[in-house]
Amino acid sequence: MTKGRKPAEKMDLNHLQLHVKSLDRAQRFYESYFRFRESILHGDILFLRNTSGFDLALVPDPKPSSFPEWFHFGFRLANPRAVRKLHSRMNSEGVRVHGIEDYKDYVTFRCMDPDGYSIEIYWS
Repeated sequence: MTKGRKPAEKMDLNHLQLHVKSLDRAQRFYESYFRFRESILHGDILFLRNTSGFDLALVPDPKPSSFPEWFHFGFRLANPRAVRKLHSRMNSEGVRVHGIEDYKDYVTFRCMDPDGYSIEIYWS
């Protein structure tokens, strides 16, 4: 914090916009694995919302731009067991998943959504 400045009001990151080839396919994926639910369709943008109030805006795009290889977004789960359980489920249902990294205070894996976006699922 710069000297003399007051701290900012509390802020939370509250939405992410993704361009997707198929709204239906992306909606099914995020509802099935991350507990999002349809909130509103605004024009051609489908907004999904989770129980924490986070909005995921899905925009139809026949040729979505790719993010840099290092870019990802993530979902923190309540405990290591939940991470392992979701990994097992995604793997058995054919989602592209990477192996679990399991440490004393951090359990994580990455998967790819239907449009190739890299997602980290973790507990820490």
